[in-house]
Amino acid sequence: MNERQKQLLKEIVESYVRDAKPVGSKALVEKLKCSSATIRNEMSALEELGYLEKTHSSSGRVPSKEGYKYYVDNIMEPKELNGEEMLKLQTIFSNTNLVLSDAIKECMEIISELTNYTSIVLGKDSESCTLKQLNIIPIDDKKLVALLVASNGHVENKQIVVPEMVEVKEIVKVSEIINKHLIGTPIRDVSAKMEFEIKPRIQVLIKEYESVYNMFQNVFNDFAERNGDVFFGGRTNMLNQPEFDEVDKVKNIMEKLEDYEAVRRIEAKEDGVNIYIGDENEFDKDVTVVKTSYKANGEEGTIAIIGPTRMEYERVVTLLNYLKSQIER
Repeated sequence: MNERQKQLLKEIVESYVRDAKPVGSKALVEKLKCSSATIRNEMSALEELGYLEKTHSSSGRVPSKEGYKYYVDNIMEPKELNGEEMLKLQTIFSNTNLVLSDAIKECMEIISELTNYTSIVLGKDSESCTLKQLNIIPIDDKKLVALLVASNGHVENKQIVVPEMVEVKEIVKVSEIINKHLIGTPIRDVSAKMEFEIKPRIQVLIKEYESVYNMFQNVFNDFAERNGDVFFGGRTNMLNQPEFDEVDKVKNIMEKLEDYEAVRRIEAKEDGVNIYIGDENEFDKDVTVVKTSYKANGEEGTIAIIGPTRMEYERVVTLLNYLKSQIER
């Protein structure tokens, strides 16, 4: 590929990413300082090389997946964060009340808002994240606070209204049973153990055991969801992208985002920030996955952005690189 073709591919990729409209030769005459005929010839050459595609609706071209790959590997230049973006992320990490895992999730939520793509945080597999402690703190005869702690340091407190016909002391008794039998249990397994180990025990001790059991199950389900090893930011952002305006594509991508095993395959195993376009990723051929791993303070995991192949690559890479540096500093 000659230098003019590289410049042409760069302009087409960045124009299409920005506007989601096929790029015609007339739009490029001034930028490339050559005739429309010359640009059309170079476009044809790039199409033959497999880097551009012609759309049915116009004479303009759009990048192919191979075109995006070439752009990422050979042309793309890092894009600096602006002050507002940097400040938003720095503010999260300066909040001493947040544990690291929560800070990462809040930052990825912000990145989803900035980019309009879907962000994912994959912590350690929940086999390694366990229930460390459950405390019940009575407020009065009808209210209490359940305080839960996970082995990764995540803490959650939830105010609970005591069910009718149930005494607070009975709930405290159940919490003691839970602490005796469930401490050290992986978060993802707590719900099942509540059903098969705790429920039979409290059934013989408490008359309104069903109400108490359901109360604790709700607490643990909420805790597991918030503390889970998979976190999404902007899960429905894909629906805002013109590439996903067809019902079948929307259904496919949303089903995959709800598939735990499919999402788990996004886990980063390589160093640095890596980009997987279309068939290169194991998630979906119609998307790009940009991801990197992190390790800090005994915690490790993956941060990733999922978007259309028409992605603002340089910005996403810069945001993930910056976040990784903040996590590991």
